[in-house]
Amino acid sequence: MKVALRFAYADPPYLGCSHLYPEHPESHVWDRASRHGELMHDLDAEFDGWALSLSAPSLSELLPLAPEGSRVAAWVKPFAAYKRNVRVAYTWEPVIWKRTAPRREDEPVGRDHLSCPITMQKGLTGAKPEAFCRWVQMMLGWQQGDEMVDVFPGTGVMGRVASESRLPI
Repeated sequence: MKVALRFAYADPPYLGCSHLYPEHPESHVWDRASRHGELMHDLDAEFDGWALSLSAPSLSELLPLAPEGSRVAAWVKPFAAYKRNVRVAYTWEPVIWKRTAPRREDEPVGRDHLSCPITMQKGLTGAKPEAFCRWVQMMLGWQQGDEMVDVFPGTGVMGRVASESRLPI
């Protein structure tokens, strides 16, 4: 009998970017690296695996706060917005993730990077594409019957992808 596992995905406001979420009066707490560190440790204690999206500029500050055994994966964005006064564009985003449960025999083997385009006009800054959600689920070893908690549901795409009847990428 297959044991159901619990996984979580967190996509909080990126470190130093709370100003992009004026509709959320508490978003300023995510401008503290320590709050991201607390979140990772909370996820590690509660779930069989978890993933946290962050910005490339914040990786050096947040990775030392991650629980032991955490890994970094890369979402490479073939199209990205270029920013004024930034000579080399940020065309990838790191994802810190960890799986605490042992690997199940029937879990597919995947890659720690994904190349897929960003979403456009989803009504929320940083909305993730469905391919990204399936990739995160694959890294964590999510399977039908497992729970996937989207800690910051935003557009709800992670939950929608998890409710589909097909397996991740």
